[in-house]
Amino acid sequence: MLERLNQALEHIECHLDREIEVDELARVAGTSEYHLRRIFSALAGIPLSEYIRRRRLTLAAAEVLAGRETLLTIAVRYGYGSGEAFARAFRAMHGIGPGEARRTGAALSSQSRMAFRLTVEGRSGMRYRVVEKAAFSVVGFKARVPLVHAGPNRAIADFVRGIAPRAKALLEKLSDQEPHGIVAVCDDLDPGRAENTELDYYHGVITSAAAPEGTTALNVPAGTWAVFTVSGPVPQAIQELWRDVFTEWFPSNPYRGRPGPEILRTRLSPEKTEADAELWLPVEHEHR
Repeated sequence: MLERLNQALEHIECHLDREIEVDELARVAGTSEYHLRRIFSALAGIPLSEYIRRRRLTLAAAEVLAGRETLLTIAVRYGYGSGEAFARAFRAMHGIGPGEARRTGAALSSQSRMAFRLTVEGRSGMRYRVVEKAAFSVVGFKARVPLVHAGPNRAIADFVRGIAPRAKALLEKLSDQEPHGIVAVCDDLDPGRAENTELDYYHGVITSAAAPEGTTALNVPAGTWAVFTVSGPVPQAIQELWRDVFTEWFPSNPYRGRPGPEILRTRLSPEKTEADAELWLPVEHEHR
């Protein structure tokens, strides 16, 4: 898969001065647009759209400093409909407007061209299984929260803290299938998974029962799920598992992500510093 991803990166380089359709990039990469956005963000650390924008502004900056063409000509070449829009984007990346940069010959920022390589580090194998699961519901309490890649998510912690213990206990009795007990469910994530973009967070259970009054239900259709397990310190072990799934497991296995919620079941140690966790991700088989 990494070879196909690098072909998609080459396609980007050849089309920076024209419209780049993500569905065409997905075709080059041999995967779905949904999966391409997610795995690129995990591998590169930035959303696909942001990488394309920064590469364009890197090339545009070189042409601005060269001084051979007007700023408007450069702006139009790299997809900006006006000099003002180009100047705003240019300043956001380089910290200086294009006109001033040309006059002063200022030092500008640069987004290096990316390529993905597989590095073998002798890590222990990842524990996973693939499950076919009938349709079910996530029933629980819902909040809109920001995405946090590293460290505690304060918005989620505050939200969960505000749920009455009695309500949690009643909810847990509705759990009637895997993963059992109270789970954390993330849905409607930004495709690029950029830091601080918002998502729907559910604190609830997996069940076939109807949602009690005061709770919310998320209906999930039947499908295939990859289930990963990890043990270690919280939240580091869980956040590293999420990273490793996208940077190591997906590129090495014939599966790709599909739209759907991400489900995490966590069992904390008495000291609440360690956890056994199970991560459920919706997947589909990828024919290569």
